[in-house]
Amino acid sequence: MSRRIKQFLFLFLMALGVFSTAVSAEGIKIKSFELEKVDNDWLLNATFQIELSPGLEDAVQKGVVLYFQTEFDLTRSRWYWFDEKPALVQRQTRLSYQPLTQQYRIASEGFTFSAKTMSEALQAVGSIGGWRVMEGSQLDPGKSYAASMRMNLDLSKLPKPFQVNALNNRDWNVSSDWYRFPFSSAGPNLIKR
Repeated sequence: MSRRIKQFLFLFLMALGVFSTAVSAEGIKIKSFELEKVDNDWLLNATFQIELSPGLEDAVQKGVVLYFQTEFDLTRSRWYWFDEKPALVQRQTRLSYQPLTQQYRIASEGFTFSAKTMSEALQAVGSIGGWRVMEGSQLDPGKSYAASMRMNLDLSKLPKPFQVNALNNRDWNVSSDWYRFPFSSAGPNLIKR
């Protein structure tokens, strides 16, 4: 290969590496979680790191309300039939901006919180504490299960023009990967990561 082609390929790969790093910085990642048995209930505490694209941050500043949905799913595999799903719960957190007070408002399950900056607001959206995801009576102590959780931006709650835009724009598809881990109700009363 000629020297010019090698230089071009090297520069192209460097630019691609920089671009892919910038793209992967945005999104939702699970930082930590804890599933704890309290009395007869299992409570989930989790922390997600949320980073929005500049376009999404601008949309929030202009009055678009974002809804983040957290899902917890518990399944038990069965060889003879479909998987059993003893628990499937969802929780929505609403993020909006109030121009009069110049504050972000976070609302989830009757709880409201105000934040001065976008980073504080995203930190509050990504913090889940004491969320009751299942009862002990839903589980068979002799069986093992697979638990899964994730958080995503619920595009169905956006105004219709933004839903159309979200179909064509990857910046609006913000979601974490499913985090899966084995679970047994007869196991420890505290599961951490």
